[in-house]
Amino acid sequence: MTQRDPFYDQLSRVREFDQLTQTDRFIPLPEDWFVGVSDIVNSTGLVQAGQYKTVNMVGAAVISAMMNALKGAAFPFVFGGDGAGFAVPPQDEAAAREALARVAVWAQAEFGIEMRVALVPVTDVRAAGQDVRVARFQVSDGVDYAMFDGGGVNWAEAQMKAGAYAIPPAAQGSQPDLTGLSCRWSPMPARNGTILSILVSPVAGASDEVVTQVYDRIVTLAQGLERGGHPAPAKGPGTAWPPEGAALEAHATHGSGSLGSARRKVLFEAFVAWLLIRTGIKLGGFDARRYARMVGENADFRKRDDGLKMTLDCDPATQTQIEAVLSAAKAQGHIDYGTATQDTAMMTCIVPSIMTDDHVHFIDGGAGGYTLAAARMKGRSV
Repeated sequence: MTQRDPFYDQLSRVREFDQLTQTDRFIPLPEDWFVGVSDIVNSTGLVQAGQYKTVNMVGAAVISAMMNALKGAAFPFVFGGDGAGFAVPPQDEAAAREALARVAVWAQAEFGIEMRVALVPVTDVRAAGQDVRVARFQVSDGVDYAMFDGGGVNWAEAQMKAGAYAIPPAAQGSQPDLTGLSCRWSPMPARNGTILSILVSPVAGASDEVVTQVYDRIVTLAQGLERGGHPAPAKGPGTAWPPEGAALEAHATHGSGSLGSARRKVLFEAFVAWLLIRTGIKLGGFDARRYARMVGENADFRKRDDGLKMTLDCDPATQTQIEAVLSAAKAQGHIDYGTATQDTAMMTCIVPSIMTDDHVHFIDGGAGGYTLAAARMKGRSV
């Protein structure tokens, strides 16, 4: 059996997000690793058509498929709203290619969504003058998330969109293993004014020191918000029955079985969870209210992904200050940015087990925040 590369396992965890504005907290990936990227074709159009929850589910499916393909082994990944980025050592290259190919054919078969997927050697990224550096942010005692810096993931995504490094879809009927992928939580209404989605990227040739100062100012402003701008309430997101995402989750998890049976299973499990949260009753050692609190603690509402991404529950004054900082930095030629506002945030989850604390939860704006912000960064009207 091939020994796994210990690089990622040995990375120290950073517990304060404001430290991740500093480039020296990021460590270069080993030379023989690969960067995986994915995105949904015409995600902006799908969001505008009201399919933002589907876009998020399909985007997160890549991470779910990779987690299951690697049998729970830790690897760096980041959720981007309509896609994902990740990195794997050479011994996991074949598993990554297979998982990406299966997700692409599944997305088309289940939802009629075209998905681009690619795997790019780190050597090619560096030959192009970019880099892939990674850090681990410990959001709670049970979960940490990878953070990326160096421009390499963005470069890989641009190459994928240009047709390079493409992985063709798997054979028709192929199914990725999406065990644990779910979206049962209710939308989280803004408590302080609006849900503000923010994307910030440095422009080519920008000074690392100046860009770091911009990130610092945005992060400092966000930390002044209630709970640092976390969109989930302290007690966790709410639940409703039936859950809005039941049909989507059934599409993700039915495999070769009946879609109707999968939907009934989702509805039954969601009803039990809803009842336990409402009553506080514990079942077989499972404390649903504690689990809901952990969902909020484990969520990824802020991240570094070759830039800065945040989904904030934001008051009007702070929003004005953040947008003023971003506008000035863009005018000075240091960064590019996009923002989007909406009334709610939403959550897509990967839950290996409800009895452990290693479940991960991806937050985005409830109207497709990161996708809309990215479109505005590129100058498209939405």
